[in-house]
Amino acid sequence: MSRPKWVNWAIAAGAGALALTLLLPTSNRPVPAPSAMPDSPHEEHASKQRLKVQDVKSTNLLTRADAKQHLNIMLEKTSKMNDVQISQYVKELQQTHDHIRSIDVMNTNGSRSRHFDKTAAKGSKMEQQKLEHSLALAKKAVSKRQSFESSSFPLGKEKFFVMAQPSKDGERAVIALFSQNVLNAVEQHQRKNLRMIPYPREGKFKIESVHPDTLKEITVKTGHDNANASHFYENEIVIRFRQDPGERDMRIIKSDLRTQSARKLGYTYVFRSENMNYQQLHAYFERKWNPLYMEPHYMYLTNETVPEQKDVTVPNDILFSDYQWNLPAIETNRGWNITKGNKDVIVAVVDTGVDLTHPDLKGKLLKGYNVVDPASKPLDDVGHGTHVAGIIGAVVNNNEGVAGMSWYNKVLPVKVLDNSGSGTTYAVAEGIIWAADHGAKVINMSLGNYADAQFLHDAIKYAFDRDIVLIAATGNDNTERPGYPAAYPEVFAVSATDADMNKASYSNYGDYVDVTAPGSSIASTYPNNQYAALSGTSMASPHVAALAGLIRSLNPDLTNTEVMDLMRQSVIDLGDPGHDKYFGYGQIDVFKALEAASGNSAPLQFWPQHVRQQMDNTMKKYIKQ
Repeated sequence: MSRPKWVNWAIAAGAGALALTLLLPTSNRPVPAPSAMPDSPHEEHASKQRLKVQDVKSTNLLTRADAKQHLNIMLEKTSKMNDVQISQYVKELQQTHDHIRSIDVMNTNGSRSRHFDKTAAKGSKMEQQKLEHSLALAKKAVSKRQSFESSSFPLGKEKFFVMAQPSKDGERAVIALFSQNVLNAVEQHQRKNLRMIPYPREGKFKIESVHPDTLKEITVKTGHDNANASHFYENEIVIRFRQDPGERDMRIIKSDLRTQSARKLGYTYVFRSENMNYQQLHAYFERKWNPLYMEPHYMYLTNETVPEQKDVTVPNDILFSDYQWNLPAIETNRGWNITKGNKDVIVAVVDTGVDLTHPDLKGKLLKGYNVVDPASKPLDDVGHGTHVAGIIGAVVNNNEGVAGMSWYNKVLPVKVLDNSGSGTTYAVAEGIIWAADHGAKVINMSLGNYADAQFLHDAIKYAFDRDIVLIAATGNDNTERPGYPAAYPEVFAVSATDADMNKASYSNYGDYVDVTAPGSSIASTYPNNQYAALSGTSMASPHVAALAGLIRSLNPDLTNTEVMDLMRQSVIDLGDPGHDKYFGYGQIDVFKALEAASGNSAPLQFWPQHVRQQMDNTMKKYIKQ
């Protein structure tokens, strides 16, 4: 006996309303470490908790580096302004940078000072005393022509820090109070997207959580689920101390090295000096700190004979050298010597939208579309889409923030997920089709679900049939269960690696994985003109989307399948030789892929497919379908 039609419609509506949650969010290289296998709920939560803390700490460092840059620019721009011009400049700055709460522009001799307070930050009496003490220390420092940076302190429900910077001639200074609301945002963001809490909340789409195979209702209670190369950075050193240095020790080291650059990853630290080479750094730490071990900061290269290297492009973006480990790890700098992209090759970001006014995305964003609210612009009210867009296309060499992988490719923002970071199958499918119809050559999808929805698959096929390269993240549950859309055969599936080129502990895996890319503590753009470090396969996927955009910029004759085959073949092979379920074919290598794609025609290995595709395209022009 057949079911009434209304029952079929109800089932279809329920399946279509499944929340497509964000797939955001370290282990020995030849054979996957135990962290590559499913952990117990407790182990998985502990691992993700450590990663969340690392992301928050990295974001704290990013905000401080960005703040220092703002003060230096402010000093330079206001040096020749009158009082009216300074007031207008500061007003505009605070309108676009909500986290800059107060600014003092002054002469260091105390003869003149102007105070600009956006919103008075209020806290307890003790908290106010901490603020006043920090401001007093800042004024004392600049009077001696020294810079100042306070530790973070609470003021009401927010955290703040004070920073002061004197001008180069020492006659003028700027003191500012910065909010660190972004740290709370990153923490909450990662609690959701690393699946540390049940997400999305049940009932949002009027359907309970269901098993992806049977659609049977379930209750979600928890969030469970290297070889050294011969080249290294000459002015950096890797240190593991016998006991972690305290704050006082770190101040001494930074003072001795005359640097603010110190990064910690796991048990080890990476220090950079502006005036000491590796040998001098080695002698200094050996003499004064007696570490457990010291070694150069090696560069990762392919296991081939290294060709004569061209000059490596190092952009002047202020966060690049200290925080963007991910781009050199996949040979992006060397790849820029072959191509920096093409404005006519569009990469769509089907996501939560993008911060359309972020200065580090200026000129890189197209108009885009908001599926959630078609009458509105595709503005990002979550942060995820802005972060993804920055990995692909943050402005390079503008002496600000981060560098994207592409200098020239345009980014097309398509908002399909709402302010909770989730959306329906229909919305995602509509976004994919819209991007396909509006010029996208590559589509990045840092989102997914474990349910195989035919409706979504049809949208994927629609875009694929229009010669679009579709890239998707696999997910952050450390599970072998296929996630969609990544597991569809038309989609290029991306898992995540960490800075040691190991499988990231949270990253999903399986036979459907094509490649891996960096995904842990990735620095990128964030809403309200800020920057953040986030982890997840959502961060890995846009690295590959950007690479596909660069390949299509260099060789537009390649079909989508040829681009995908080329990326599979041009990798750093990790794990078992060839394809394996933990790393796919390996980690992407931008230089190797672009070198293979260079030339005016398709690479030789793709010639039969290429000729067939060209013939099919020609036939379509003259034969009515």
